[in-house]
This record gives sequence, C-alpha cells and structure tokens, in this order.
Amino acid sequence: MVIALLIISIGLIPLVLAINVLRIYKGSELGIALLLFMMSISLWQIDIGVLYLKDFLPETMILDLFRLFRIGPTFIVPLTFYLTYLIIRKHAPNFKNTFWYKLALSVFNTKVLCLFFLWTIAIYVLNWTELGIEGLRVVTVWNTETSLYFPVYGQFHSLYLLHTSIFIFLLLFIIIISKGIQNIYLHSFLSTFSFCSMLLFISGFLNFIPGTGAIFSSMGVIIFSSTIVFSFVKMNNLTTLKYNRLVERQKKLDYTGDIASSLIHEVKNNLQIIKAYSKLLSNTETMPTESVKMVDMIQKSSQQLENLTHSYNEYLKTKAIEFQFVDLNETINEAISITHEIRKENNINLSYIEKYKPLKAYVSDVYLKQVFVNLIKNSCESIHSKNIQREITISTKIKDDHIIIDFSDTGQGIPIDQWEAIFDPFISSKHHGMGVGLPFSRKIIFEHRGEIKVLESSLKGTTFRVALPQYEFSNS
Repeated sequence: MVIALLIISIGLIPLVLAINVLRIYKGSELGIALLLFMMSISLWQIDIGVLYLKDFLPETMILDLFRLFRIGPTFIVPLTFYLTYLIIRKHAPNFKNTFWYKLALSVFNTKVLCLFFLWTIAIYVLNWTELGIEGLRVVTVWNTETSLYFPVYGQFHSLYLLHTSIFIFLLLFIIIISKGIQNIYLHSFLSTFSFCSMLLFISGFLNFIPGTGAIFSSMGVIIFSSTIVFSFVKMNNLTTLKYNRLVERQKKLDYTGDIASSLIHEVKNNLQIIKAYSKLLSNTETMPTESVKMVDMIQKSSQQLENLTHSYNEYLKTKAIEFQFVDLNETINEAISITHEIRKENNINLSYIEKYKPLKAYVSDVYLKQVFVNLIKNSCESIHSKNIQREITISTKIKDDHIIIDFSDTGQGIPIDQWEAIFDPFISSKHHGMGVGLPFSRKIIFEHRGEIKVLESSLKGTTFRVALPQYEFSNS
C-alpha cells in the first residue's frame, strides 16, 4: 500500500507542473496541450501504482483500474501528435514553404489527427478485451520480497506496442522542427521537454519486463519532472527579464519623445532659414553646375527633414502614423540619394538592384525613408577607413505576405551580445553618437507591424533585416 501511494504521489508531480504552465500561458493552445500531456504521464504512473494494491483490492477491481488508467499511456501518443501539429501550424518554423514543411503538413493535419484519434480509441477499447489484456498474474520484483500484479497480454498486444512506439518518432520530429521556432526560449524548452520525454518513455518501456517493478518508471518521472521544472523556470525567468527590458526601453523611448517634442519647434525654425537661403542660391545665375547639385541636395534633405518633423509632431499629438501604398523602390532610392554625400565622403559604393517593379507596400513613406537613411548612415560609419572593401548592398525579396529588405555592409561587425542592446535608447558605440537612431527605427518598424533585427554580423560585416507587411493590416 505504501509503495502504491508513493508511486501515485510521484505521478502527480507532472500534473502540478502542467497547471502552473497553464497559468502563465493562459488561453494558449500549446499550454493546454502540455497540460493534457502531463495529465497522461500522471495517469500512466497511477496505472502502474494500482498493480501494487494486490493485498488491498480484489484482482478483478485491480484489472479494471489498470485498464481504466491505461488511458494515460494510450492517449499520450495522439496528444504528442497534436502538440507537433500546433508547433508546425502556430509557431512558424523557419523551414516554411520548403519541401519538408509541405511534407509535414501532408501528415500533420486535422484529418490525419482525427483518424489517429479514432485508431487510439480502438487500441484503448482493445485493452478491455482478452485480445489486449487477458488478466493478471503475480510476479516478484527482482532481488526483493515485494510482489505485485503483472498483466498477461493478449495476442493483439503487438498493436499496442506499435502504437506506443510512434511516440518516440513524434518526439524526435518535435526536436527537429523546434529548431525552426523563432522564440529561442520556447525552442530551448521544447527541445528539453522532448528529450526528457524520450528518456521517460525508455524508462517506462522497461515496465513491460516482469520483475523490474516501478522503480525505473518512477525514477524516470522524477528526473523528467525535475528537469522540466528547471527548464520551465528558466524560460519563465528569461521571458520576464526580456519583458522588463522592453518596459525599460519603452520608458526611455517615452522620455526621448518628450525631448523630441521640445526640439521640433527649434528645428523647424532653422529649417525655414536653410530652405529660404538654398532657394536664393538656386536662383543665382553665376553658380557653377557642381554647386547647383549641392544646393539641390540641401533642398532635398531639408524637405525630408521638414516632412519628418511635421509627421513626428503629428505622431506625438495623435499617436498615429498615416499609411498608404507606396513603391518601396522609390523610397529606397530617395534614401540613397539623401545619403550620397556621406557615402562620397567615405568613398563607399552602394548597390541596389530593383528586383521587383513596382515593390508596393502599405507604409509611411516619410518615416520609412528616415529608417533607411539611418541604416545606410550607420553602415557607412561602421566601415573603417583602412578597410579595402567599402561596400553597402541593399537587397529585397518577398516572402509570403511580407517584404524583406536586407542592408549589408563590409564594416567591422557587431558582437553577438550587443545585437539587442543596440536598439536600446542612448546606447551608442560611436564617439559622438546619441544612441537614438536604431531605437527610433525599431519603433517605426514596430508601428508598421514589422520587424528589424541584426540578421548576421562578423568581422566581415553586418546585415540588418527589415520585414514589412506587404498589404493593409488590421488595427486589432
């Protein structure tokens, strides 16, 4: 009786863990799937525990309880199938639109899930007949005096073994596809979860050998639960830490907005003076051709700055950005034109091939142009004066309903531990930098429901990736 209670108590550990997981991921389909998975493990352990009640319950009752609680190890297989289905469908693996992704979708879909569920019901029902489990027999645990009931399996028990062996293949598949999950914390948790589940399955499989008792499966459950608890706590702490950093970053951005609003007025006053004098210069008949080009560049830059200050002032008042369909080729080319003098000063070549004509997207032209100017300017400043290769490459591609724009340079690179920190306000590696260009850019891209990040960086250079929705998006 004591052994049975101990085994059942150990079996409740995964269930307690699952309830805590669901509290944090409230309403999440993945959280519910994990809860059901953990419940199955608990029922699996209880199923083993009832076999130790030989001296306290009638044999027929123990047989019925064993068949009843076998619902746990039986239905854990379709639950793992469902978990795999959710990961593929909901968490956007990186291999999307590849041959392997299409192959996975052909297997992991609702039709196959329903068929698999019906197959599982049939296997479970089979256990209630003599074809699955004929009855019970008494066995003694090796090197002990402890005796327990052990099932006498029927002639179709091989079907149950086939069914449970699918579990190991599903876990292997989860390990493979979890590598494509963009959320590194969830990726790490699922990898650990799958690996520990595999070890638990191996330890539980030893229960099919008479005389081993429940020690192996109980040890497996303890190791599984301890490791998963540690992995989950780690994931939760890292997620909380990231959230706190985002809150701190937002406070700094709000502070930046307060400063910006007080500066806009002064900038606009000086802009009017620059524009007025540049117009007077452009009307001078004796001006050299080269000077006319310079004045034209001053006017273009002044106009962009005026548009930007006006838009930013409106944004501070209304917290809204005006979007419209524009040709991104024109926006990128205008940003290239504005940064011409910076590139000329630093002797940097810039190449941009218009792969798509037109390249329409639902964006704010003024804000996005400034983001591109910031990225080109940063790339110019990252290329050391002694570098032989002095190039910036802008490339575009369309992936699903998003437009991807990559800005690659041959600069000195960014250490991997700073890939996120560079987007924090007032953090700059440049001597005279204020550290507001990239935070501003990320905020603007975020307002576009897009993403900006460091795609890769080394001593050979850096690539920033901007992903923008191609079509009009919902406000929700």
